[in-house]
Order: sequence, then structure tokens, then C-alpha cells
Amino acid sequence: MSWFNRFTTPRRSVLSISAEKDFEREKKKLEILDERSKKLYKDMKRCTEAAAALSKCESKMSQDLVASSLCQSEPDLLLLVEDWNAAVVRLDLLMQEMNTNAQKAVVEPMKKFNSVFPSVQSAIKKREQSLQEYNKCQSKVEKYQDRERTGPTVVKLENAKKALNAAKEEFEYLNSQLMEDMPRLYEGRMEYFRPCFQALIRSQVAYFTEAFKIYTELSLQFNKVTEVPPDEKYDTSLQQKLSEIKSLSIVADD
Repeated sequence: MSWFNRFTTPRRSVLSISAEKDFEREKKKLEILDERSKKLYKDMKRCTEAAAALSKCESKMSQDLVASSLCQSEPDLLLLVEDWNAAVVRLDLLMQEMNTNAQKAVVEPMKKFNSVFPSVQSAIKKREQSLQEYNKCQSKVEKYQDRERTGPTVVKLENAKKALNAAKEEFEYLNSQLMEDMPRLYEGRMEYFRPCFQALIRSQVAYFTEAFKIYTELSLQFNKVTEVPPDEKYDTSLQQKLSEIKSLSIVADD
């Protein structure tokens, strides 16, 4: 969304076309940065929420199975599920740690970064209003210069020139500040974001490395309890068991 497009420059502006284009270019870059950083903030929050939801779902599955009559009546199956549940508990703690790191490393810094844009928008609005006043004062000076040089007109012209000088000084100050600060803000984005994402990636690497170790240990524990056939034999065996179930008289035909 463009900032302050409702402000229009008079046909005869005191500002050169090239100067206005330079300003608009810098402003547009910040508009895009504002939009994308807000989207990144929202996406990162959704990412942590999804990760927490996944962990919660797996935890509920393992706990429900442990408490189920199916597992309670089958000691070997119960042992497998209890091992899985213990692994899920460890994984959940790791997930919480990763989400906490993501919150500190990305979400909170992004929120702080996004908080600077309202001030930028306010400064741009003030600059646009100052430009309008500058143009207005310039028009007044030109109007009195075109009139007959009577006493009252000369007085009004001098007053208009004073107002013009004041308006010019204020605008040039506001404009120079923005033309200095806007590029600095835009160029500084990389130095601000880089450590955030480096910390996030390190946290994710730590989580998935530990998750791999936990699931590897769990797989080895499962193999001690039951022999795991190769994938092709597993698929054949699974289809055979499914066919046996479907052949039961209590199972309705598709």
C-alpha cells in the first residue's frame, strides 16, 4: 500500500522533477520493505504456531495409544508405544526450545523493526505538508510580484517573501533528513536481519539433529522388539493383512 498518495504536488512545484523522482524512489523502496517485513513477521508466527500444533498432535496420539485398551492388552505393542511416547516427550521439549529461540531471534526483532515504519510515514506526511506550504508561499510571492507596486502590495510581497524563506528552510530540512535516513534504513535491513536468521537456522539445525538421533534410537528399540521387513515385503504383508480384514463377514464391502 502506497503511503500518502492523497498528497498531490501543484503543477508548478518548487521542487525539481528529478529531486521528486529521487524522493519517490526511496519512499517506494521503504513501502515494499514495510509490506514484506510485516508479511515475514506474520509468516514466522504462523510457522512457530504450526510447529507447536504438530508437536501437540503427536503427543496426543502417543498418549491416547498408551491409554488405549488395544495397547493395554498387548504387552509388546504397549512397550513400543511407551517408547514412542517417551521420545515424543523429549521432542516436545526440543520443539518448545526451538520455538522460544525463534520468538527471540526473529519474531520479537521483526516486531521491533516494523515499529519504525509509522514514524517514517509520519515524517513523510510532514514533509509533504511542508512541500505544499512551500508551493503555496511561492505562489503568493509570484502573485504579488505580478501586481502593481503600490505600498500595500510591497508590504504584502515582503511578508510573503519572509514566509517563503521560512517555508523553504523547513522543507529543505525535512527533505534532507528523509533523503539521508530513508536509504540508511533500507540499506541497514541486511545487517539487522542477518543475525536473526543465522540464529534461527542454528536453532533449527540443533532441533532436527536431536530429532534425528531420537528417532534413530527409537527405530533401533523397535527393531529389538519386532523384525522390520524390507519396504517391498512390508507393503506386501500390509496388503495381505488388509485383505484378511476385509474378508471378515463383519466388514462391509466398498
